Amino acid sequence: MVRLYTNEITIGYGDRVIVKDLSVQIPDRKITTIIGSNGCGKSTLLKAISRIIPFQSGTVILDGKNISQENTKILAKKMAILPQTPESASGLSVGELVSYGRFPYQKGFSRLTKKDMEVINWALEVTGTACFKYRPVDALSGGQRQRVWIAMALAQETEIIFLDEPTTYLDMAHQLEVLELLQRLNREQERTIVMVLHDLNQAARFADYLIALKDGQVMKAGQSEEVLTPLVLRKVFNIDAEIGKDPRTNKPMCITYNLLKGDRKHEKADDSLYFNLSVNY
Repeated sequence: MVRLYTNEITIGYGDRVIVKDLSVQIPDRKITTIIGSNGCGKSTLLKAISRIIPFQSGTVILDGKNISQENTKILAKKMAILPQTPESASGLSVGELVSYGRFPYQKGFSRLTKKDMEVINWALEVTGTACFKYRPVDALSGGQRQRVWIAMALAQETEIIFLDEPTTYLDMAHQLEVLELLQRLNREQERTIVMVLHDLNQAARFADYLIALKDGQVMKAGQSEEVLTPLVLRKVFNIDAEIGKDPRTNKPMCITYNLLKGDRKHEKADDSLYFNLSVNY
């Protein structure tokens, strides 16, 4: 089932086009991860789909409606986004910041309800930030702040959550903690998760569906076994990768790689391999 998809969207900044005529489908109630090299359009695509930035042409459809014409509060009850570099929360306590996730459910200047407080406290607990509730956000470490921003996104109680590099600033243990949390939300509450990740092995391990971008175009989309292959990684990252299997998850993993230089005869392979946009879920 697909509730969210783009239809030939073009996105740019000024005269520079980042994404051109791109059509992608986001599987419902699955974890979708977008991968690709720096500057390929991953974050730009994520922001456009979530209506953070406008697109020049095309449409983004959610539940049969063009999101460009949807009411902001209605849309905010369906999707939440954690940007790569969240805005400053100077002067706010952790609890106050997380409470902003309840904005779509409030009327005017009404106070937080009992239900709001329950959701806020739940979001703090599941992200391991309840002990920081009354501390200033500015006083936290980078990793702690990241978990607080995720708590705010969770407090929004949306069916779809977008995250742009959610493991930024986190050590290995906290990266795993965040990704396992997102996986639980997907499996136990059937939340649709869409995120950008740089770590290919994390992407393959946690995603049900991968989208590999290069220069604003989809090179390959599908399950991790279809996308994390030597041929696709050559096309997307210009690397010669050795792919094995994770002994704990049986998912593909990049064991090692070299940067390809000079003659690139490998690119003479059938390019149709990279443009198979079939949805397998």
